[in-house]
Amino acid sequence: MKDLAGLMKQAQEMQSRMREAQERLETLEVTGESGAGLIRVTLTAKGEMRALAIDPSLIDPAEPEVLEDLIKAAHADARRKAETAQQKVLSEATQGIGLPPGFDMPFGIKPGG
Repeated sequence: MKDLAGLMKQAQEMQSRMREAQERLETLEVTGESGAGLIRVTLTAKGEMRALAIDPSLIDPAEPEVLEDLIKAAHADARRKAETAQQKVLSEATQGIGLPPGFDMPFGIKPGG
């Protein structure tokens, strides 16, 4: 029965750490760029867009496709950075917790990093 109590304590600790990690992901921001920094997209680590900055020199009504492509590229860059930040934060949240062998974390997170 002692093992069950220890397992329950670990589960509560993990739940607390994951709650803190989720809160951190809501405030952690990353910025993706394209066009040598002329387009910048800022997302939270959860993927919510917080800002979009477009250098005025890129606004050409005759070529909207260029601007559209640069925005998509900046968003993709920010999304990759957000996913990396999310992996790091969630991995840190599970660090030091002894999980049973074969336990799979969501999002492909490896316990303890």
